Amino acid sequence: MTLRIDVHRPAALHSGEEQEMDTTGSLILIADSNRSNLEALSQSLQQAGYDTLTAASLEELDGAIRQGERIALALVDVSGFHQDVWQRCQELSMAKTPCLVICARRSPTLQRTSMEHGVSGLLIRPLDFAALLENIHGVLGD
Repeated sequence: MTLRIDVHRPAALHSGEEQEMDTTGSLILIADSNRSNLEALSQSLQQAGYDTLTAASLEELDGAIRQGERIALALVDVSGFHQDVWQRCQELSMAKTPCLVICARRSPTLQRTSMEHGVSGLLIRPLDFAALLENIHGVLGD
C-alpha cells in the first residue's frame, strides 16, 4: 500500500502584501476523513501563511506523524475515524505536538477522552475560521 503524504507550502506573498503574524516554519498537520473538508481547511490555512500536511486515513496520519518534519500543531477531526484515532492524539502529545480535536458536538465523554489522550483543546463544527486562527495563534504563541 502506498501512502500519500503531501506537505503544502503557501504561495509567496505578492509584493506589497503584509502578513499579520509570522507563521514561517509552522507546519500544521490536518487529519480529516472527509477529503473535501480536508482540502478546504488546508487551503484556508495556507492562505493564512501556514504550511500544511494532510491525512485522510489513519494510515496517512501514521505516515504524517512519522514523516520527519517538525509538526507545530495537529488539527484532528475525530468524526469518521475509528476509535484508534485517540492513540494517534496521544502519540502527538507524547512527541510534544499540541493537538486540537474537531468534533460535531461537545460532550462530557468526548472532553474526558480528549484529556486522557493529551489533547490541547476541542473545536466544535462548523468551524469559525477566525476563531480557529485565534486558537492556533494561542497554542503556537505566534
